[in-house]
Amino acid sequence: MRRHSMLVLPWLASPLALAALCAATLVLGAGSAPVLAQKYPDKPLRLIVPFAPGGGTDVLARFLSAKLSENLGVGLVIENRSGAGGTIGAEVAARAAPDGYAVLFTSASYTFNPSLYAKLGYDPLRDFRPITLVAMVPHLLVVHPSLPVKNVKELIALARKRPGEVFFASGGTGSSVHLAAALFLTTARVEMTHVPYKGGGPAMTGVLSGEASVMFPTMQSVMPLVRTGRLRALAISITTRSPALPEIPTIAEAGVPGYDATGWYGMLAPAGTPEAAIDRLHAGVVKILAAPELKQRLAAEGAIAVGNTPAQFDRFIRDEIGKWAKIIRELKLRVD
Repeated sequence: MRRHSMLVLPWLASPLALAALCAATLVLGAGSAPVLAQKYPDKPLRLIVPFAPGGGTDVLARFLSAKLSENLGVGLVIENRSGAGGTIGAEVAARAAPDGYAVLFTSASYTFNPSLYAKLGYDPLRDFRPITLVAMVPHLLVVHPSLPVKNVKELIALARKRPGEVFFASGGTGSSVHLAAALFLTTARVEMTHVPYKGGGPAMTGVLSGEASVMFPTMQSVMPLVRTGRLRALAISITTRSPALPEIPTIAEAGVPGYDATGWYGMLAPAGTPEAAIDRLHAGVVKILAAPELKQRLAAEGAIAVGNTPAQFDRFIRDEIGKWAKIIRELKLRVD
């Protein structure tokens, strides 16, 4: 044994041998990296939803997460971090470890907030990496059945007759539901009182209970209530009628020319998330969105599945931030 040791130890002590051993180690390490990458994901993901349970964003996030969990082979945990128009949840996501296991599932308010808030705890362009635009979805102008109006013109007439006495609900100041309503009030030149709730779900409950009478929720979140007659739909927020409710006019054709507000849902990851993780998540979501089952489900609720590239989604976000910055300035909206 001693003779064997004497033969080995001098070889290890040789500088050339040590260099060769290090080189071999580097080669083995480089060769093993793709194997590790291929294992992603190997633990549950956090899907951070910056709104309360029950709203349009949350409903779609939960449906998509179930499908994505099957696709990725790991669990997805929904984490609702509501408040401040989605900024609280976005800040939580921005500060999450950029390891591919934290994803933000957000809505159009993501592009409103830079203009609404004097100070944000994150930068929407610098602190995130876009994954994909999931879907485009219009808003519906709905009212409680007890409100004595059957169409948009009657709602405008009532609001003008009783300025400030008609209450409209939203999922919070600065949310997409709030901005859709604010744009309506300015364009139609009427006054209503805003009742902000902590999320779309609570806001919907408030309208159903009669605490508020008017709301501009996304079609995807309110269609079941419209179909059962619990809420009355007066008009749709985009410039063309929806095949899901072809009998419902657009707000523009119903008496408010020039009105147009479209909601959307998308996925982003914290800046610094590895390219391989972005690619894997993007591929998984796009595959789900391409399935006829999901397309049909979204179409039935007035939404359009998208699934574009990260670069396309990045350009979309930048364009939307610029568009809404101008509108918010004109509306003179600000959140302290």
